[in-house]
Amino acid sequence: MSRNITNIKTLVLVSILLAIIVVSLGAYTRLTHAGLGCPDWPGCYGFHDVPHTSEEILKAEAAFPDRPVEPEKAWNEMIHRYFAGALGLLILLITFLSIKNREVGSPVFLPILILCVVTFQAALGMWTVTMKLMPIVVMAHLLGGLTTLCLLFLLYLRIKRFHVREGNTSLRRMAKFGLLGIVLLTGQIALGGWTSSNYAALTCTELPICQAGWQEQLTFEDSFDLIPPELETYEYGHLSHASRITIHVMHRFGAIVVSLYLLWLSFLVMSKASSSFFQQTSLALVTVLVCQVGLGISNVWFSLPLGVAVAHNVVAACLMLTLILLTYGLQRKI
Repeated sequence: MSRNITNIKTLVLVSILLAIIVVSLGAYTRLTHAGLGCPDWPGCYGFHDVPHTSEEILKAEAAFPDRPVEPEKAWNEMIHRYFAGALGLLILLITFLSIKNREVGSPVFLPILILCVVTFQAALGMWTVTMKLMPIVVMAHLLGGLTTLCLLFLLYLRIKRFHVREGNTSLRRMAKFGLLGIVLLTGQIALGGWTSSNYAALTCTELPICQAGWQEQLTFEDSFDLIPPELETYEYGHLSHASRITIHVMHRFGAIVVSLYLLWLSFLVMSKASSSFFQQTSLALVTVLVCQVGLGISNVWFSLPLGVAVAHNVVAACLMLTLILLTYGLQRKI
C-alpha cells in the first residue's frame, strides 16, 4: 500500500472517531432540549458564537424576542455544529485526496458518496432549526449522522482491503442474513429517532411493554404521519398521549424483534464458522446488543437519565458498526 493511501486511511480513521463524537454530541444536544438553543443557522443569534456580553445578549434577544438567550443550551448546539463542521472539512479533504490518488488504487465512489451525504446532512441540520424541530427532519438528521459514520467505516474497510480466511465455504450465503439485519436495525434506530423527536421516550414507564391499559390506547391515525400539521414549533412535541404511547410501544416491539434476530444470526455464525474473526465478531455483536438492551431498560427504569440516554444512542451506532463488520466479513471471506 502506497504512502498516500496509508495517509488517507489514517484520515478516515480519524474521521470515524470524529463522527462518533458528532453523533454523541447530537444526542446530547437533542436530549438537553438544545436543538433550538440557537434559533438561527449557521450562527447563533446572528453571532459566530454564543452571545455572552450584556450588549450581545440584548441585541440577540431584540432580534429573536421569542427565544431568550439560554447560554448552556446555545453552547450545546454550537459545539455540536463546530465538531460537525470539522468533520465535513475532513471528509472534503479525504475526497480530494482520494480523487487525486485514484490511479494508485484509492477508492473514489465512496468518498464522493460520503461527501454528498454529509452535505445533505448539513442541510438537515439547517432545516432542523428553520423548521423548528419538525420530527421527520430530526429523525432524518439522526439517520444522516449514522449513515455518515457507517459509510466512513466501510471506506476504512475498503482501503484496508479487508478480508477473512474461512474454511467453511457455505458461510458466504449468510451475508444476506447480515444485510437483512442491517435493514432491521436501521428501522429500529429510525423508530428510536421517531420516539425521541416526538418526545415519547418517557410515555411508557413500566416494563416489558408499557403500563396497564396500553392496548386500548394504541392509535395509528397520526402516530406516524411524516408530514405533521403546520405549527410554529414542534419543540416538546405536538402529538396526543395515545399517539406517543403507540410510538413507544412500536419501538419496544421493534427492539424485541431485532434483538431476537441478531441473537439468532450471531449464534448461527458462531456455530458454523471456523475462523476466530467470525467467532469473536459474533460474540462482540451479542455483547454490544446486551449492553444496548440494558441501556434501554435503564432508560425506562431510571426515567431517562442523560448519561444513559446518550449512551443508548452511541451504543446503537456501535451495534450497527459491529453488524456491518460481520456482514462485510461474510461477503469478503476467502
